[in-house]
Amino acid sequence: MEARGGLEVLRYGEMPPPVVEAGQVRVAVKAVALNHLDVWVRKGTASPRLRLPHILGSDIAGVIEEVGPGVEGLKPGDEVVVNPGISCGRCERCLNGQDNLCPQYQILGEHRWGGYAELVIVPAANILPKPANVSWAEAASLPLTFLTAWQMVVDRLQVRPGEDVLVMAAGSGVSVAAIQIAKLHGARVIATASSEEKLAQARALGADETVNYSHPDWFKEVRRLTGGKGADAVVDHTGAQYWEGVIRATAWGGRIAWWGPLRDMRP
Repeated sequence: MEARGGLEVLRYGEMPPPVVEAGQVRVAVKAVALNHLDVWVRKGTASPRLRLPHILGSDIAGVIEEVGPGVEGLKPGDEVVVNPGISCGRCERCLNGQDNLCPQYQILGEHRWGGYAELVIVPAANILPKPANVSWAEAASLPLTFLTAWQMVVDRLQVRPGEDVLVMAAGSGVSVAAIQIAKLHGARVIATASSEEKLAQARALGADETVNYSHPDWFKEVRRLTGGKGADAVVDHTGAQYWEGVIRATAWGGRIAWWGPLRDMRP
């Protein structure tokens, strides 16, 4: 992309191949997912001061083409998935396992060139093996959405077995991941969406109950399903439009994890 805007700013062309430096790996991209973050960056909602031209694409699966000096345990030909979050690895946050809070934290496709290309350079620490039973497209669908959902469900909300977990906007990538992760941790999942088709997909993923939040009093149904208590934990990224309902659907003393551009929180 050489400008901000719609699809017309995306251009197919040739760029010099990225050079591998010490501690880095060059990956030949086999699949890259379309993430809503790509749309935000393209429109200028995210990272508005980003230097152009820029290559989008956060979610990458591919084959290692070359490893740089000092890289061990990885070799050309390895099938891999790329962790899109890049940090310094040395600061207090990184050493405490909070690398996403690193002052130098960057995301592939947002802050540095990503996977809408044949080749991408990443630190060796960001390389994970691709399971053999997962296709390239499936592998590329996982990184940013599942990492975000894991951070919310496990790290922030600390969901426990038997808790009622409300997952908003079940048709989104993060919520698709959150439903499965919450079920993995023994929760009872209540998923919301705006159509019966999306609610059916949520149930297929494991949601125990579903609620159509296009109805004005949708939060009352959540409370009914929880015996009047409300949800113990909530995964939300719907913004101001549903925020009051989210509060009303949450149990007294419950926890809410929210993500998204800050602009969406403004009335």
